[in-house]
Amino acid sequence: MDTSPAHGSPGTVVVGADGSEHARRAMLFALHEAQLRGVGVRAVCAYGGGHAEPPEKGMTGWHRAGGEPSPNLHDAVSREVADSVEELRRQVGEPFVEVEVHCERGRPAQVLLDASGDAGLLVVGTRGAGVWGRLALGSTSTEVVHHAHVPVVVVPPEGEATPK
Repeated sequence: MDTSPAHGSPGTVVVGADGSEHARRAMLFALHEAQLRGVGVRAVCAYGGGHAEPPEKGMTGWHRAGGEPSPNLHDAVSREVADSVEELRRQVGEPFVEVEVHCERGRPAQVLLDASGDAGLLVVGTRGAGVWGRLALGSTSTEVVHHAHVPVVVVPPEGEATPK
């Protein structure tokens, strides 16, 4: 598995990876879709750029007391994302998809948009924030949907209807 920040080939499936259960669901979708398309996946994680709330699980050591980013944050985040991705790759099985891990400091939506410039598809999970209009998606997924220049899939939280 390549963990360098270089961009993959055109058609790559880009997916948001933040350690949450919503991101894990998005990653599983992205891995399956990449298998079908015969392309790789770029797992993108933003850190230290104004997450509205910390991820639900994993990624626990990202900040020191007082909210300041921890030293060596990039390495810690990259390692944790890579471990999670490898677990999900094994779960999905063969044919194994090549995954590139890209971690960058910044706002999640902007980091995802920047990383998806040469992508064939951008996949994000959503926590959802309500049932009315824009609030059916979280802020990151809403911004991505409105500003992406590639097709976007928003994977709903578990228990919500998914397309068949």
